[in-house]
Amino acid sequence: MAVEYVVVSSALDPVATAVESEWGTLPATGDHVDGASVRRLGERTVVLARPGAHIHDEGVDQRLPPALRSSRPTLVFPSIHRSERNVPSLTVHPLGNPGPQAEVGGLPRTLVPTDPRSMAGALRLLSEGGTSIGLGATYEATHHGPVVELPAFFIEIGYGELSSPPAPAVRLLARVLRELDRDARDRVALGVGGGHYVPHFSDLALRRRWAFGHLLSRHALAEIDRPTALAAFERTEGAEGIVYSRAEDARHPFLERLGPRLRDGDAPERSGSGPDPTADVRSASGT
Repeated sequence: MAVEYVVVSSALDPVATAVESEWGTLPATGDHVDGASVRRLGERTVVLARPGAHIHDEGVDQRLPPALRSSRPTLVFPSIHRSERNVPSLTVHPLGNPGPQAEVGGLPRTLVPTDPRSMAGALRLLSEGGTSIGLGATYEATHHGPVVELPAFFIEIGYGELSSPPAPAVRLLARVLRELDRDARDRVALGVGGGHYVPHFSDLALRRRWAFGHLLSRHALAEIDRPTALAAFERTEGAEGIVYSRAEDARHPFLERLGPRLRDGDAPERSGSGPDPTADVRSASGT
């Protein structure tokens, strides 16, 4: 079976190293990247340990063995989540810099391909598991690097003032990374508007069969140009159109004729979706 996911684990990241410890020594696949063994996590998932910071690991996908790279796996980066308010949380977000700054890795006005259905699946698994450990799960808007050509996303634990990631959250993330999958019933869209934690789109993905790729916050809309807006739509693989957080977001001049406007109710409700689990993790900014 072809590899569908490559978990890229940074030796400098406390969440990534904690998750690796939870797994223990995984079997080697026989492939190597810069001397490090590519290890098997499951039938469709492998793990690659990297020595540096993941946000600056530009082009890491180009270092994969050709046979692995040619199957176009999705890169998944487990990471610590930091925010101004240090609110404990579980987050999922796509990669890239919609504006002219690239202060936290990547390049200005450069967006990475996304895997919307896998991101939605990860968010739902985090939400379901987070309920029992007192952590909410949320998307974050598109931000930071690294720049890669394969689809990619970050999946994070924010643990506030604690000195290390809490064991229940680590166990949850270790399980979610083993269970990554896509639901073909999800409708795919670009999400536009909202704050950094894009609560509207988090709620839609958890309650309805929406899967979002790039998520452009209202802050990003103030800086975006037309080519980057086009890239956001094109790199939301399988996008049928755009869902807007509010009507006025649809009037942005660089979004005209970008894609069909879709409504919240255009995707059916998911059975068993519960109360909004993102309420406690909404904040002004995060990483």
